[in-house]
Amino acid sequence: MRQYLTFAGKSSHDFGIAISGEATFNAPERDYSSVSVPGRNGDLIIDNGNFKNMPVTYPAAAIKDMPQRTSDFFNYLASKIGYQRLEDTYHPDEYRLAQYTGGVEVKSSGYMNREGQFDITFNCKPQRFLKSGENALKFNANGSFLNPTNFEAKPKIRAFGTGAGTVGIGSYLIMITEMDEYIDIDCDLMDAFKGATNMNSKVSFNAAQISIPTGESGLTFSGDITSVEVTPRWFKI
Repeated sequence: MRQYLTFAGKSSHDFGIAISGEATFNAPERDYSSVSVPGRNGDLIIDNGNFKNMPVTYPAAAIKDMPQRTSDFFNYLASKIGYQRLEDTYHPDEYRLAQYTGGVEVKSSGYMNREGQFDITFNCKPQRFLKSGENALKFNANGSFLNPTNFEAKPKIRAFGTGAGTVGIGSYLIMITEMDEYIDIDCDLMDAFKGATNMNSKVSFNAAQISIPTGESGLTFSGDITSVEVTPRWFKI
């Protein structure tokens, strides 16, 4: 089976483009600063607490009808603005958030340039998100869950109920002063909303950011909250 990538919901296979994935196994660089202190051996390392974006390059080829196929493929990629979902058949259980940056050089071959090889490069966020982390974990009572990765995850939380209450994840506490039916809390964006309505004034936190630690964590809720759904967004590097 030929390998392919899927970007913003459409695969390279749809354009007759095959890919190779040897560069998809690379890892991102940690974001840090080093400071040389006079009179002290070695640098002082300041960890900024995150990883940098990284390029992910796919060697690719069109084995026939190259001019039309590459034109259709490049125009599709270029039409997508900002971060989009990127998947490939080398990592079937994962996806990335990627931006297509363009700049492709095609090496044509064959009669009438019917074949061509080229590299497709994406500017990717450092996380390799697990598709299993897209599944909402539903709690009708206090419970627990297991973060299977080495990194803290920043979930999306939906609390159901009418009135006020609290939601706890590990040592983090979310206080909700008012809601009607449900409220969504995005712990990555630190944003609360219901549909298109901003609900930040109805929510407060006991930390600058809320995350799910690696390993097992407890989930609790109280007050007028009747149930909670947690979409964990597990990721690897």
